[in-house]
Amino acid sequence: MTSNQLAFPAGARKLIPISGDRKSFPVNRVFCVGRNYAEHAREMGNDPDRDPPFFFLKTLDALVPGGGPVRYPRMTKELHHEIEMVVAIGSPGADVSPELAMQHVFGYAVGLDLTRRDLQAEAKSLKRPWDFGKSFEQGAPITAITEVNDCGDMSKGEISLSVNDKVRQLGNLNEMIWDVPEIIAYLSRFYYLEAGDLIFTGTPAGVGPLNYGDQLIGRVDGLCDLSVNII
Repeated sequence: MTSNQLAFPAGARKLIPISGDRKSFPVNRVFCVGRNYAEHAREMGNDPDRDPPFFFLKTLDALVPGGGPVRYPRMTKELHHEIEMVVAIGSPGADVSPELAMQHVFGYAVGLDLTRRDLQAEAKSLKRPWDFGKSFEQGAPITAITEVNDCGDMSKGEISLSVNDKVRQLGNLNEMIWDVPEIIAYLSRFYYLEAGDLIFTGTPAGVGPLNYGDQLIGRVDGLCDLSVNII
């Protein structure tokens, strides 16, 4: 067997459409910031003081480019929605300063961090990792990426999620505890950031349960809307 033969067919790398472009964004890793809005931290029973940010990862099979139908995941009775702005990294770097962090941003998207809340709560109570609660198939629907030059000021602007035409989450990007340059700078101390990395930047208050048949619309000012239906 030669070195380039495979034991089974390799899956295609996950590609995210780029708004207004025929090219696609090849994804490398998916990072997520936990509890980055004060009101969400409070609703989850945590102190929103400005402690250092923390992160978890989702696997590439969690991504659902363009949104659309999403299966209710296995082994949970409490699927929750968390609407987020996503930062797409376009150039590599480590130990990036906040002042230079924006030079590494390719663009932005709207993402949904779906959470098996009952599994996450159980893991927390047992002081175990959150992986089963946060990282699962189709657990991160995402819109096309809008490039930086086509965006306005993404340090502020409304972020919202409606479920069956009723607003569940509503906030402003300027309510982030850690803003985008700070998130990139902090994360780059622990990982060598690569082009293709995605960073989900946290969710505002109002997270809650989802059921079969629910229709979701996620919005961030200046970006494409994310439409998802739970099947």
